[in-house]
Amino acid sequence: MAKMLSDRITRLAMPVVAGCVASLAVGISPARADAFQVSFEAAGVQNASRAALCANTGTGTCTTGVESFDARTSNASFTTNFGTGSTITGAYTSVPINVADQYGGAGGTGKYLAANSGAPYSVALTTTLATGINYFGFWLSALDTGNQVAFYKSNVLLYSFTPANLITALGACSAANAYCGNPNSAAPRTNNTQLYAFVNFLDTNGTFDSVRFQENPARGSYESDNHTVGFATTSSGTIVPVPEPASLALLALALAGFSVGRRRPAGDANA
Repeated sequence: MAKMLSDRITRLAMPVVAGCVASLAVGISPARADAFQVSFEAAGVQNASRAALCANTGTGTCTTGVESFDARTSNASFTTNFGTGSTITGAYTSVPINVADQYGGAGGTGKYLAANSGAPYSVALTTTLATGINYFGFWLSALDTGNQVAFYKSNVLLYSFTPANLITALGACSAANAYCGNPNSAAPRTNNTQLYAFVNFLDTNGTFDSVRFQENPARGSYESDNHTVGFATTSSGTIVPVPEPASLALLALALAGFSVGRRRPAGDANA
């Protein structure tokens, strides 16, 4: 009897485990489960470590380029080659561009992008690389809980990222936290209640062709700069931790047990 009950709980738990993994692991989308690795660079770093991204490969098999937006017209759609010639192309649609201020602008100069509430923007990516595109990184400034970024291939959502685990990894803002406040300003830093970090996204088992930025829920804007894109062979910086599968499984079993415990016979007076 005990074994039958155990088998029944296990069968009930399996779909719950799958659902928990899909919904609780940072960035996992139910549409298609590409495995993305998210990492961040050292405090104050505002560009990708392109040498690190290509460290585990031979010459010619790893390619990245960067767009700084400094020469772009405000609030426009445009196409860029990320400095790669014709190897990688990005078509930005309805992009809000701001002049550098306390909230963004790598190096404290030039321009940066800022997705506002209700005004998302996207970049469609094409490449002549046989490998496709599996890497996208950017300087994420004035980080808030509404900063949402999603990755697509052929209009299918592969992965969506919310910043909860990144905020935890970077730590709460304080005078001792080097990620807090705009690093391009003198001490005391401007906007020193928000986090600033360069973030990397690496698709470890696939490729993507579109990236979408939005601010939801509204907490301000989604500021970013130095968009870096290409094909990378390894991650760079510190990996953002996600919930351990074992922990998720235990949670799922607890939920399954709770569900079993709530099922009562039809004639139960306490139902």
